[in-house]
Amino acid sequence: MTDRLYFRQLLSGRDFAVGDPVGTQMVNFVYLVGDRETGEAVIIDPAYKVGDLLDLLAADDMRLTGALVTHYHADHVGGSAFGFEIEGIRELLAREDVPIHVNRAEAEWVRQATDVSASDLAQHDDADVVTVGRIPIQLLHTPGHTPGSQCFLVDNRLVAGDTLFLEGCGRMDLPGGDAGLMYDSLRRLAALPDATTVFPGHQYSPKASEDLEVVKRMNHVFRPSSAQQWKAMLGVG
Repeated sequence: MTDRLYFRQLLSGRDFAVGDPVGTQMVNFVYLVGDRETGEAVIIDPAYKVGDLLDLLAADDMRLTGALVTHYHADHVGGSAFGFEIEGIRELLAREDVPIHVNRAEAEWVRQATDVSASDLAQHDDADVVTVGRIPIQLLHTPGHTPGSQCFLVDNRLVAGDTLFLEGCGRMDLPGGDAGLMYDSLRRLAALPDATTVFPGHQYSPKASEDLEVVKRMNHVFRPSSAQQWKAMLGVG
């Protein structure tokens, strides 16, 4: 599968949406994943300048067949944030009629944040698989940052969204956040093979990706050995 896997990590403000002040400040990663032999591809968390993302796919002789969403926040799917309107899945659907794959628990949050129709959203459960060409992408429900946050496993790569960064994890104090569920989700990710490469939703550290073995050793979110220690570290009851 490695030979036919198409996988690109793109940084907002550098690789696309150049000059966009919000995209540059937020340092979001967007991922293009596909099958080189069939030319089919999906975008993970399209935001800021969807035209740039489609142009990059076209330049690589790939065609869009869908989008995958890690969670509902505007810097990942578009909508209103920080007094700005951010492009996202709504603008993508205006150009390409493709399914938007979301976790079932996140669907209504995504719909309200973006004003897309419920019929535009393909709702999934934990462990579902979305196939792009012949490339399988496994969906992992990892609530905590939001109710329906999900990560994606493809060919020993973990696209972790805002559930897990190389340093730290996503905030739990925003609407839908839950510290207890985040602890459970982080423990689940920690059980993946050590050779899994973590690809986060933002570049909040010098490196853009790292093996899970290293992340578990260096990231403070893996130090607590119980939910009680986790909550004590966070200072929550």
